[in-house]
Amino acid sequence: MNNIDAVMRERLAALEPLSLEIRDDSVRHAGHAGSRAGGGHFVMTIVSAQFAGKRIMERHRMVYDALGTLMQREIHALSIDAKTPEET
Repeated sequence: MNNIDAVMRERLAALEPLSLEIRDDSVRHAGHAGSRAGGGHFVMTIVSAQFAGKRIMERHRMVYDALGTLMQREIHALSIDAKTPEET
């Protein structure tokens, strides 16, 4: 686990995930403008009871809010699959 992965997991703990998978896809985007600026490309699957009753965009906003300032530099692109335990 690299440093950004550990920081992401630490911040996402606020959502009390029952399951959290983070894949760093940055190598697939080498040379991309965001990559050159230092931001990584990530794919995430997160399962949390806190998503119950929330629409997809609301769930994504919860993830963005939890990640906070990481979305300004360390993370250039993030693909999110946010589910409730019942949806898994």
